[in-house]
Amino acid sequence: MDLSLKVWRQDSPDAPGEFKTYQARNVSPEASFLEMLDDVNEHLNDIGEEPIAIDDDCREGICGMCGVMVNGHPHGPQDGTATCQLHMRKFSDGDAITIEPWRATGMPVVRDLIVDRSPLDRIIEAGGYVSVNTGAAPDANIIAIPKEAAEAAMDAASCIGCAACIAACPNSAANLFTAAKVNHLSLLPQGQPERWSRVIAMVETMEEYFGSCTNHGECESACPKNISIDFIAMMNLDYVKAQFKNFVKTGQ
Repeated sequence: MDLSLKVWRQDSPDAPGEFKTYQARNVSPEASFLEMLDDVNEHLNDIGEEPIAIDDDCREGICGMCGVMVNGHPHGPQDGTATCQLHMRKFSDGDAITIEPWRATGMPVVRDLIVDRSPLDRIIEAGGYVSVNTGAAPDANIIAIPKEAAEAAMDAASCIGCAACIAACPNSAANLFTAAKVNHLSLLPQGQPERWSRVIAMVETMEEYFGSCTNHGECESACPKNISIDFIAMMNLDYVKAQFKNFVKTGQ
């Protein structure tokens, strides 16, 4: 198939950006979206033009680096799929495809389709861990965990940190990402000692970079791992409880 690509090009964070049009010829329906862009970049190299900069790594839908807006949809038209696992059979011969980076103040464009996701790292650094003494690994079944809690924790832990939820949100809120990272720990026994300090630290760090959640639900629809918006409600409840516990403890 032959496609017309309208791609956002921007040399640096401070440089003005613009859409440029490229032609993708003889694209196989079995090719992935990134393979199609690789072919376009090879052609640009051959004719002496700068290739399109796009971030990617695993190409297995687990690292989250590949995320871009495709025709206005985070990761493209297929639900529950990262950009790297989107295949060209989802498009038709002659289609015009608009490709642009995530749009959020907290994630400025670095170059072309690459954005700065380091604020997500700051949120994780604030509390997305469990402090334990290292040593020999305990037996897998030494701590009894309810099946429902284990399954919910695994659902939350499936977040790949791609930031599609932020790009899709009208407020550029990072609540679904943060809630997933908070709850995959708070649902398990190992996460209880730091549960209340964790949620306060991560939510307040999130608010330094991103907007507020107003329950549009776009984040849940855009998530390539189909993470439920229910985790945001769980995080908000824990945040209120944590603030109350601090008030009882300190009077402030």
